[in-house]
Amino acid sequence: MGKMIELAASDGHKLSAYRAEPKGRPRGGLIVVQEIFGINSHIQSVADGYAADGYLAIAPAFFDRAQRGVDLGYTQADIEVGRTYIPKMNWDNVIKDAAAGRDEVKSAGKVGIVGYCWGGTVSWMAAARLAGLACAVCYYGGGIPNNAGEKPKCAVMFHWGETDQSIPIEAAKKAAAQHPSAQSFVYPAGHGFNCDQRGSYHAESAKLARSRSLEFLRKHIG
Repeated sequence: MGKMIELAASDGHKLSAYRAEPKGRPRGGLIVVQEIFGINSHIQSVADGYAADGYLAIAPAFFDRAQRGVDLGYTQADIEVGRTYIPKMNWDNVIKDAAAGRDEVKSAGKVGIVGYCWGGTVSWMAAARLAGLACAVCYYGGGIPNNAGEKPKCAVMFHWGETDQSIPIEAAKKAAAQHPSAQSFVYPAGHGFNCDQRGSYHAESAKLARSRSLEFLRKHIG
């Protein structure tokens, strides 16, 4: 189990973050980027899972810029509330907050980033705009197709859901095709298939995507 701490971004903004430590010497550091639901129990469990796999994991509360302490569930009402925060984010500040997460865990070695839903897009943008990353894993980032022109500076892995209602699979494939060096996988699942608290959870796809992600992290971080 991890704990909540406070980070400071380069512009002086203070944000909360969930920090999960591995047992023994870490393999490296990992920034875990939230969905639109804040640093909720699911994202904390994801960070704990990566810590159990040997990484010093940090999940910054990106929405603290708009509203502190966002911690939502997965009802339709929660989804509608979560969506209201996205327009309040701007990429310069998001990257500053990701950098604060990177700096918190870089003592562990090489640093990667993994994000889900909105966080999948954050991971993609960080791959292009945040220095010091060894790799980025992007789970069903809805904003990726519209930002496919970004040029990643590190290794990238994409995970998409074939029946994702919010990301047309053709748009996802087209975005991935613009970056042939990136690994891209499509699963017989919908949006949010990795989250075991959502109705769209697809256990087989989640397990396969996680095994691929861990193999990727082992290759690029350690």
